[in-house]
Amino acid sequence: MVDILHRVGMKDGTPEKVYDALTTVDGLAAWWTDDTKGTTDVGGVLEFRFPPGGFDMEVIELRPREGVTWRVVGGPDEWIGTTVDWEIRQDGDYTIVLFKHQGWKEPVEFMHHCSTKWGAYLMSLKALVETGEGTPAPRDVQISNWH
Repeated sequence: MVDILHRVGMKDGTPEKVYDALTTVDGLAAWWTDDTKGTTDVGGVLEFRFPPGGFDMEVIELRPREGVTWRVVGGPDEWIGTTVDWEIRQDGDYTIVLFKHQGWKEPVEFMHHCSTKWGAYLMSLKALVETGEGTPAPRDVQISNWH
């Protein structure tokens, strides 16, 4: 198994602000994709849609101010059964997010693409927290025909 890992610091953000961006439909739509629907409670399913397709994430765990965990239950075969974990902590003037997309069976080319896209979306989350405006799909950075 292989994982995608990222670390991002957000200046002037708070753990509460980051947590809200990860646990509300409006927050998620403001940095990941405009087309976000679903239930944000534990056991609920969030539906994220992009021009070429989408993902369904079951909310596995909510740790107020500390993190969120989702399990992928719908989307590309490579994603099914993987987990997405967000760890949030304060470090001085920065709120740190440790991001993990865990459980990939192998590092296929699509995983490389997804790692780059996760990095771009984490920068969108950072912009949302720091400035109030993210760049969710379809306004995100395009890197290939996979979107």
